[in-house]
Amino acid sequence: MTRERLISLDVFRGLTILLMTIVNNPGDWGHVYAPLLHSEWHGCTPTDLVFPFFIFIMGVAVPLAMPTKTWDDTTFNKILVRSLRMFCLGIFFNYFSKIQLFGLEGISLLIGRLIITVIVGYSLMGDFSSKLKNILAFSILFIYLFLAYSGIEAYQDVRLPGVLQRIAIVYFVVSLLYLKTSKKTQIITGAVLLLGYWAAMTLIPVPGIGAPNLEKGTNLASWVDSILLKGHMYRETITWDPEGILSTLPSIVNGIIGLLIGQILQREITKTQKASKIALAGVALIIVGLLWDIIFPINKSLWTSSYVLYTTGLAATCLALLYYIIDIADYKKGFKLFLIWGVNPMIVFFFSQIIPQALVMIQFKNPHNPAEQINLLNYLYIFGIAPFFSNPMTASLAGALVYVAIWTFILWIFYKNKLIFKV
Repeated sequence: MTRERLISLDVFRGLTILLMTIVNNPGDWGHVYAPLLHSEWHGCTPTDLVFPFFIFIMGVAVPLAMPTKTWDDTTFNKILVRSLRMFCLGIFFNYFSKIQLFGLEGISLLIGRLIITVIVGYSLMGDFSSKLKNILAFSILFIYLFLAYSGIEAYQDVRLPGVLQRIAIVYFVVSLLYLKTSKKTQIITGAVLLLGYWAAMTLIPVPGIGAPNLEKGTNLASWVDSILLKGHMYRETITWDPEGILSTLPSIVNGIIGLLIGQILQREITKTQKASKIALAGVALIIVGLLWDIIFPINKSLWTSSYVLYTTGLAATCLALLYYIIDIADYKKGFKLFLIWGVNPMIVFFFSQIIPQALVMIQFKNPHNPAEQINLLNYLYIFGIAPFFSNPMTASLAGALVYVAIWTFILWIFYKNKLIFKV
């Protein structure tokens, strides 16, 4: 079976990355439309779909990228190194603002950080021999862990979990499952993970707290994070991490369901039959997810089992629709923007996290109040975008869309020149 690029999957990935960029980069975090914010706790907004959709898409892509199952040391090494490279790219986001260089400050420190960013980015996304990729990935991971646990003040509270880190773990597990197990085993594995997580979160008492619960900071997943990730968690939560250890287990199922959908796309049946099966699976998952929500609420931060089924159901339904429109009806007009975004997700993932941090480091006197400092990111928004809008929320959204427009131009150049950056 030959490898075939699925345009609808690239478009779906592009839609997801574009939405991620919008929700992560508002002009003003104090004024954001509700659908562009995460749920406060239980529930699900459009923003809460971005992360699970990306994991699902990655799962779908695994069998499409490896249409012929070949298990050997070379294949395993490729999977391991790719996972490590993604994992290390994710951790670097958390290190960027922590980097200290020989007492440098201001612009000099920013330049130093950007030089290190280019070095790390090239080391983890460059096209090297398998051996060199291996050495670079393991070396960078060792440096991260050494700095985090060295006792050096600047790095003693650096966050270790994150979005790309979770994606890397899921990719590693899902790839091995695809190559080494049957579909039946994959389904059983997914069911065991979801049911086991549900049982753990609702039946096991929380040490030092008492009865099992699903509240912020007092649930079992939070306790595990507080023990194994102490001092290295998300700065907004401090005592637990939304991409923590225990909640990563059910996220693997997002990838497994994507993997199963990807294998439907490989079957020797008509495209219409494929679309129908994927759509039916999506609707069934949504229904089961909503039913499970009654006793195990849909919750992104806890990554509950109901959340897994609900989000993968929506993802499968979206993919079925796009597959029908693009790959069956052959209607591709209007999707070029999303295709451009979809073929180069990693470069956006990496640098869209770095650029805002870099702009914040550039500070100067506020033109409206010389006694205060203002950073370049706020300056561009306050003086270049906000004055054109009377509604602060619309202005904030416009700020995000301007950032998307800049990235679109960059990605268009990459697309025209066939430059694709991968780990």
